[in-house]
Amino acid sequence: MANSQAQTFSPGPAPDSVRAADGRIIRAPADWALIAPGDAALTRRVKAAGDHWVVAEKKGRRVFSRGVWAPAATIFHVRAALEVERATESFAKKRASSARRRQQVQATYVEDFTAAVVSFLNFHPDYATLAQRMAGLVSDRATPVGSGTVARTQRIPVERRAEAAVIAWLRHQTTGYDSMVIPRVKGQRREVRRLLARRSQELLARYRRGEALSPGCPLQQALAGDAGK
Repeated sequence: MANSQAQTFSPGPAPDSVRAADGRIIRAPADWALIAPGDAALTRRVKAAGDHWVVAEKKGRRVFSRGVWAPAATIFHVRAALEVERATESFAKKRASSARRRQQVQATYVEDFTAAVVSFLNFHPDYATLAQRMAGLVSDRATPVGSGTVARTQRIPVERRAEAAVIAWLRHQTTGYDSMVIPRVKGQRREVRRLLARRSQELLARYRRGEALSPGCPLQQALAGDAGK
């Protein structure tokens, strides 16, 4: 069997199969096993150990890992070595230190992202308190690790992430988007989002101008509903 280290397959029709880019269905060797996603260290070391197949599935614009096929013997030995390593006191200390570091990085990012949201909102001083509260809600929704939201991407500046997160929050909280029945026509969902984004921008502009708004304002209703939870 040829070395397949560099190849990525999509899931096949059977549990022990994969689909190649050209559509061919390939069955995994009888002495191979599938590592499910979730243990990054195990996956990384098995991949470094030799021959393997990476299985990934694309849904929309995102690519999801579906595991890694590799010789069962390799997986067994790598997993056994990892278990010994993870049982040591030094590993426990290193893991705790890493967790604290990640928490600090996350806390700093949440703070920076929330400030970017407040800056994007740029509400009139009369609505400064509301801007802070809304920024907190947007950040709570957008910044959790693993949430998959635009706030977690590094591909665009934080200012653009903040803007996109605000528009997404408004789309879900102040419009009927979640209950809309949108025809399965190419580009239709994107067009609906564009129109709703324009409506959200118009709503934000009123707060930036400091206009007097009625209790029926969709943003006021969204915030009131959140307060009641």
